[in-house]
Parts: sequence; structure tokens; C-alpha cells
Amino acid sequence: MCTIVPISLSIGANRIVPTVSIPYPLGNPDLSPDAEKALRRALVERALTALSTPVAEQTVFNK
Repeated sequence: MCTIVPISLSIGANRIVPTVSIPYPLGNPDLSPDAEKALRRALVERALTALSTPVAEQTVFNK
């Protein structure tokens, strides 16, 4: 999980899950508590999908 995808690509990370922003990688304080919880859950689910997906080259998991 990262906030700056080009850096992860340049260092050779094989699974990359983009997050929200540098100061709040796994959240957004402008959202309601319920909306922020949904956002966090979606990011964690995407990360779990990335970990369970076989990859042969660098892969960015946007969705």
C-alpha cells in the first residue's frame, strides 16, 4: 500500500495498492465516520486481493 505509485514502481515493488494521500494514506478526515470506514475497508480488501493474486511483473491494483 503506497501513496506515491511512481516511487513504488521505481524501487521494484511487485504488488502496489494506491492509497488516499500522503497525510492520510488509509483515510479521509473530510468523510463521515461511516464513509471513512467504508473507504478503509475497501482499501484493505484491495490489499488482500493483491496479496492473493499471482503476479509475474509489477502490478498496480487500482480496483
